[in-house]
Amino acid sequence: MPKIDVSKVAEILKKNHVDPAVLRRVIEEMNLVVQPDNAEEKPPALKKQFVILVSDPDGKMPKTDLVGWVLQIPENESAATTSDRIFRATYDFNTTQKGRLLPAKTVGESIENVPAKFFKETEVWVKTKTPVLVLKTDNEIPKE
Repeated sequence: MPKIDVSKVAEILKKNHVDPAVLRRVIEEMNLVVQPDNAEEKPPALKKQFVILVSDPDGKMPKTDLVGWVLQIPENESAATTSDRIFRATYDFNTTQKGRLLPAKTVGESIENVPAKFFKETEVWVKTKTPVLVLKTDNEIPKE
């Protein structure tokens, strides 16, 4: 059903010569219906974070905490090309006027500061601009 502004309804009723007392009551009632209920306010959205969970059943990963970024590349492409794609996007950015003033020198700076259009050209989509914690698991569910 289409929605219409209360003021437009008031104009239509005035054009059709509705009694001013009736017009006022109708507009007041419509304004009450349109107002949001304060009692039904939604609680603020829960803040979420990204985490990368890596399977390490053989215990080959280091014991220290690692951080990384969540990226996307085309499904039919090799994951090994991801760093080259980031490098190409960074090189392209560093040749622009803004890139010459504030060049990205590390992968972290690149992911945080290079605009998305440069990554899009090299078919990389950055999902997290800030590094996220990498957790490791032995890929087993405890029995109890």
